Amino acid sequence: MWQYITTVFQQFRVWDIVDIAIVAFAIYKLTMLIRGTRAVQLIKGLAVLLIATLLSDWLGLNTINFLLNQVLTVGFVALPIIFYPELRRALEQLGRGKFFKTSYIQPEQLEGAIDEVVESVLYMAKRKRGALIVWEQETGLTEHAESGIEIDAKATAQLLNNIFYDKAPLHDGAVIIRGDRIVAASCYLPLSDNSKISAELGTRHRAGLGISEQSDSIVIIVSEETGAISLAKNGKLTRYLDEKTISEMLNSQLQKNNQKQTNIFPWR
Repeated sequence: MWQYITTVFQQFRVWDIVDIAIVAFAIYKLTMLIRGTRAVQLIKGLAVLLIATLLSDWLGLNTINFLLNQVLTVGFVALPIIFYPELRRALEQLGRGKFFKTSYIQPEQLEGAIDEVVESVLYMAKRKRGALIVWEQETGLTEHAESGIEIDAKATAQLLNNIFYDKAPLHDGAVIIRGDRIVAASCYLPLSDNSKISAELGTRHRAGLGISEQSDSIVIIVSEETGAISLAKNGKLTRYLDEKTISEMLNSQLQKNNQKQTNIFPWR
């Protein structure tokens, strides 16, 4: 057995390893590109159809197998049309040289962005100024960011305060942050349909809960009525946070995810 394994490895060229590594990395980047978009659900649907086709063939269900084969044929032909937005985005990122970039940033940069956000949130809470800030994690939020106005600027307290100023044109909707940068403002988010949500919570809180149910993002919400600060994650809402608590929660959750990116790419 050991001799057989040794023979296999001897026949395995260095370029074969490089070839496999490149393909694996490309698949990983494509997976990260479509995470958090409708494409994930479409892929799951195609996977179910493929499994059903194989099972019907194995069980000898000829009519069902014929129909499923026809559906799969049409489905694969339609893939370029279905995935047009994702393919366009991938080509654009490749052209801009962003395909090989990751969301990892230095811990001190992230800590600085957290401090800026906390400062802004406290400022707005004192003035009962409503705010909805979504911090993207592993699940991509590009689809939601594209529903708003592109900003692409470093996250600072002054910029956030200006965005959520009640007479500013961008104050409605959510701000999406990726790493230490504000990606977009005035973004539309899906509302939670959880029937157990308190009736006293308005649209802003439901939108924050909705995006936290559909992704692993961390959402900070400032109530316009009470000035209370809340944090939503995984469909759960933690309310009435003070400066120390909100800072600790953000640092704990965001730095943990950032560290995962370091472990995936340890050479950076």
